[in-house]
Amino acid sequence: MSTTTTDVGLDVLAQTGLIPRGTRAFVFERIFEVFLALGTAVGVVVIGYMLYNAYKYRAGGGRGSDADRPVLGELPTGSGGGRKLFTSFFLSTVVVISLVSWTYGTLLFVEEGPEAEDAMEVRVEGYQFGWRFVYPNGHTEDGTLYVPRNESVRLVVTSDDVFHNFGVPELRVKTDAIPGQETETWFRAEETGNYSAQCYELCGAGHSFMTATVVVMEPEEYEAWYESTEGNESETGNASTTAGATAESDLGGALVEVAG
Repeated sequence: MSTTTTDVGLDVLAQTGLIPRGTRAFVFERIFEVFLALGTAVGVVVIGYMLYNAYKYRAGGGRGSDADRPVLGELPTGSGGGRKLFTSFFLSTVVVISLVSWTYGTLLFVEEGPEAEDAMEVRVEGYQFGWRFVYPNGHTEDGTLYVPRNESVRLVVTSDDVFHNFGVPELRVKTDAIPGQETETWFRAEETGNYSAQCYELCGAGHSFMTATVVVMEPEEYEAWYESTEGNESETGNASTTAGATAESDLGGALVEVAG
């Protein structure tokens, strides 16, 4: 794969710390903070300049006398040959281009994620109405995704039936689950605990029941759990299939009761 000048430039910016690197949550927080700070600065400058001119050209005040104020329809004079306009246009261009470049480099990192060899991979399969997680050793978990703390996890997401969308709001993870296709996303959790995952695409009557739990464990605890799953893949797969059928049956019963 060839390396472009843009890629080299982004790598240099990343090494200087100007482009944030870390978890998805950290990166999106930095983007929000930069846009908030820039928007606040622009607002202060614009409103401040407006108030300054309102005071300067107020009625009955020194330089703001009626003799100095332009008449309706008259072109303003004394602006220095357009230097103020050129300066404001130049500064605006620099700010916009810098912000676009910075945001592009930041979101490019979020889009690409860590290298494949630096992340563990888990397959995510959506079905009506649940989530199935398949680990590299073939072990399958239905409704619960176990991952180690502070380690990058790459998710390969697909669907067994209709369109779904897998998302974990607290970890800033969201991607489509498309029948016959695979999409990829990644995340890294810095704190242990349980996080809620759910479907974000209307996929049928049981859409609101299509949830899962992401359990973030200490690395040593995860390794012990993962080793204990060796050789249990077939049994777990059957259990997940049974669980899915039971959930669908329960949902059907609930809908019948509501209809009744």
